Amino acid sequence: MSEVPPVADTPQIEGKMFLFRKPELLTKEAHGSMGVKRPKRPFAFCEGVRAVPLTISEIALAQKHYPIIFADEKNPMPMAVVGLIDDINLFVDGKGEWEQNCYIPGYVRRYPFALASDQNSDRMAIVVDVEYEGITKRPDAKFFDKDEPSEETKRVMEYCSNYERDRLTTQQFAQALAGYDLLATQVAQFTPEGSDPLPFAQYIGVEEKRLTELADDKYLELRKSNILPILYAQLMSMANWRTIMDRRVRRHDLQPDQILKPLPKQ
Repeated sequence: MSEVPPVADTPQIEGKMFLFRKPELLTKEAHGSMGVKRPKRPFAFCEGVRAVPLTISEIALAQKHYPIIFADEKNPMPMAVVGLIDDINLFVDGKGEWEQNCYIPGYVRRYPFALASDQNSDRMAIVVDVEYEGITKRPDAKFFDKDEPSEETKRVMEYCSNYERDRLTTQQFAQALAGYDLLATQVAQFTPEGSDPLPFAQYIGVEEKRLTELADDKYLELRKSNILPILYAQLMSMANWRTIMDRRVRRHDLQPDQILKPLPKQ
């Protein structure tokens, strides 16, 4: 179990954290009077993104709802596509709620918390985005109970620890996948009625022909390493390009000549 260390001996936050506006290490000294309360628009923090990170343990569920792509050929971390053409998350509605019955990626469920590692030790500490609208001095769930992390914070710490293990496993998966030369830049297309296919998104995905033609020994390696089911799930998720385009059309009530055009600037 991770600990919330004293302020004088905390790991340092390095680099940027996706979706975090002002990450701080959670300490009794700085945040002892604070906690979390569900805001009016709980998912507003991610309503302006087009893709969200995934771990490999999530792909079986995520592929039912989202196109799954890879961030980079050399470091193919999986991501769920949640928006097209515009910087609008099509799964967060006008009330700031994630659409019911759609899988919510763990990265989103973890927010506004994360783990920070100490480069000089194996110790981990909890990070919180203090600009999240749900952070308040009048919380439903306090960060601390007297001098100790509250029960709610301990549950958060356990979830973040589990997520970090999944993330590290996903990194190992990405490193292994990069060695097989199965990924390529691809183009998603939309075919308006009575027209030829038109491109609307470029992404990194599994090249099915390369997978089919893979040498038997390499194919067996993929199967034994449990990478193969993930690749097929990614390929199956490509059917969601059409459904997410339909979602964009319905959300903005687009006419046929508007479907592939960016929305007017507000």
